[in-house]
Amino acid sequence: MAGTVQSGERKPLPASLVGALEERFAERFQRGEAVLGQHGASETHFATVLPDAVVFAHSTDEVVALVKLCAAADIPIVPFGAGTSIEGNAAPIRGGISLDMSQMDRVLAVHAEDFDCVVQPGVRREELNIHLRDQGLFFPIDPGANATIGGMASTRASGTNAVRYGTMKDAVLSLEVVTPQGDVIRTARRARKSAAGYDLTRLYVGSEGTLGIITEVTLRLHPVPDTISAAVCSFETLGGAVDTVVQSIQCAVPLARVEILDAKQMTAVNRWSKLDYPEAPTLFFEFHGSASHVAEQVETVKMLAEANGGGSFGWSNLPEERTKLWRARHEAYYAAVNMRAGAIGWATDVCVPMSRLAECIAETHADLEGASVPATILGHVGDGNFHVIFSIDPDAPAELEEVEAINAKLVERALAMDGTCTGEHGIGIGKQDWLVAELGGAVEQMRVIKRAMDPQNLLNPGKIFAL
Repeated sequence: MAGTVQSGERKPLPASLVGALEERFAERFQRGEAVLGQHGASETHFATVLPDAVVFAHSTDEVVALVKLCAAADIPIVPFGAGTSIEGNAAPIRGGISLDMSQMDRVLAVHAEDFDCVVQPGVRREELNIHLRDQGLFFPIDPGANATIGGMASTRASGTNAVRYGTMKDAVLSLEVVTPQGDVIRTARRARKSAAGYDLTRLYVGSEGTLGIITEVTLRLHPVPDTISAAVCSFETLGGAVDTVVQSIQCAVPLARVEILDAKQMTAVNRWSKLDYPEAPTLFFEFHGSASHVAEQVETVKMLAEANGGGSFGWSNLPEERTKLWRARHEAYYAAVNMRAGAIGWATDVCVPMSRLAECIAETHADLEGASVPATILGHVGDGNFHVIFSIDPDAPAELEEVEAINAKLVERALAMDGTCTGEHGIGIGKQDWLVAELGGAVEQMRVIKRAMDPQNLLNPGKIFAL
C-alpha cells in the first residue's frame, strides 16, 4: 500500500506484561493477525503498522490497570475508537498496545432539562442520537463516519453541522481522563461556563490521545428543531456555488448544514449511491427552525443562488429522504475513491477565512484540473473548510509523489491565506511538518506540555509532533 510510516524504536512486549494482561483481560487481550491488522490499518493512504497486542477495555478501572502495567514495562498505548481517522491518528507506529474503547459504549446519563448527557467513549454518534430521539434532543456533531464520541473528542471532530452548532470543542462540557500515570481526573463539572483554573477540557479535546485516555464525555445537547428541510441545488460554476454560501452567511442566514461537491464528486456520488443529480457543482443545504423561520431562510438562499447561476432546488422534506441525501454526502469519500478499480484514497483538508474561501477553492480546482490523478473537492464550506480526495494507484509511486506535491501546494495556499493545514482531520502522522509551518514556536510549547504530562512518552507516541 502507498504511504510510508516512520515507526521509530519498538520494543517487544515483556513476558511478564503479557502474563499480567492475559490474567487481567483474558479473551479481551488479543494478538491474532486479523485483530492486529484491523487496529493497524488506516482509512486512507498510510501503510498498515501493527500493534503488538490489542486490549478491549470495559471500564475506567481497567484502563487504569492497563496504564499502570504498561508504564511499569515502558510499553506505549494507543487509544482506538472506530478506526475512522484520516491522518493516521491511531496508527501504532511504535508498536505496543492498541487500547480498543469500542466496548465502553454505554450512555451513562441524560439530563434532558439541562440539555446534556454523559457517555462512555465507545458510544457512536448515530446510536447516541437514537437513544436521545424520544426525549426531543440530539447531538449535532456529524463528521460523516459513524465515529465514537471518544475518538471525535480526541481529534476535535466537526463535520456537516459545524456551521450552525460548532465543533467538538464547543460540544464537550467535561471529560473523565486517565493520565499517563494511571490517575483519574475530571476536567470540569456540568455547568455551562466556568472560570475555574486552566481549561483542561479544551486541552484534551484535539490532543489525539497523546496526553490522556478519555473514559467519559459530558456532551452539550440541542432540542430537535420544529422544522427541518433539506435541499440540493446545482450551479453553472463552482465559484457561483461558493459565492452563494458566503453571501448567505453575510446575510445572517443560520444555515444548519451547507456542503459543496464539485462536478467530479457529483459524478462519483451518482454512480456510488445510484442517484441522478446533475453532474455539476452542487450545494447540499439543510435548514432548521420554526416553519416560518425556515421558509424565510429558504427564500433568501434561493434568491442568492439564482443570482449566482444556481438552478432549481430539489427538496427532501421527509426524514427518509433527508437520510438518503445525507447518506450520499457521507459516502462521498468511498464514491470518489472507487471511481478507479483497485484504487486507494488520499484525503486532505484545509480551512481558510470565509473571505478567502472562493479564491482558495478556485485555485485548488485549477490545480486538480491539470493533475493526472483523479481528484474531487467537497466540504463544509459554511465555515471555510473543504476537502480534496485523491484516488491513487497503490502500486504507482509517481502518483504518490504527484499527490504529495499537490497537497503541499494546497496547504501552502491555505497558510498564506491565514488558514490552517487541517480543519478537522487532525495532525496525526500526516501533517506534522505543516503544523510547524503553521504555528512555529507554539509547537515547542506543545512539546513542553507533552513532556510534562507524559514524561515516558507512553500515550500515542510519535503523533502531532516528534519529541
